[in-house]
Amino acid sequence: MTYKISRLKSGIKGLDDMIEGGFPFPSAIMVAGAAGTGKTTFALQFLCAGAKEGEQGLFFTTLSEPTQWMLRFVSQYKFIKPEYFGEEIQYVDLGSIIKEEPDPNKVLEYMEEQIVEIMPQRIVIDPITVIGTRLAKNYRLFLYDLTVRLKNWQATTLLTGEVRPDETYPIDISYIVDGVVLLSYEMVNDARMKYIEVLKMRGTAHSTGRHLASITEDGFTIQVGLR
Repeated sequence: MTYKISRLKSGIKGLDDMIEGGFPFPSAIMVAGAAGTGKTTFALQFLCAGAKEGEQGLFFTTLSEPTQWMLRFVSQYKFIKPEYFGEEIQYVDLGSIIKEEPDPNKVLEYMEEQIVEIMPQRIVIDPITVIGTRLAKNYRLFLYDLTVRLKNWQATTLLTGEVRPDETYPIDISYIVDGVVLLSYEMVNDARMKYIEVLKMRGTAHSTGRHLASITEDGFTIQVGLR
């Protein structure tokens, strides 16, 4: 028996052509990369694409940044509509609940309370790796419980993660999530070039290899065919 996989448009120009029309729904997708590769821009673009279609979005931040502070730095993007925030996109700060030595169950319960109240189709946790530094040895179990709950609530979730210099992507998360999208950059002829690569996407005949990407006023864009 073949099951048809529902998909959500990513909102990233060029990406849906690489992943059979969009992210699987429900699913948990890791968007990993070093600082400056465009993870938060990518995630916000995903939420705004849903808001444009009337879908509910939920943005969990782990960095204790107020909404106004975040919007100040992304307001130049055409896809950002301030009226989305507080309506189609709800912003929840996890900073206070994960500081010091948090209880993994309490963090999960708090996040689930927000999900039950908002009932989003799209969720972003930015960045998930901050929680990892707090939970230490409980992190893998927390990630497993979190992804199971997220998919049970019928949502597609992007979890952004910072990549350390000694790793290609966050190993702790890669085996749990349904997809891994790697953002990277390198110096080419004295210019810093951005790249995107779909390393994993369950149930999807996805494009392989790195593709050239850029971030302009239109947001994160993939230059399909250019590597």
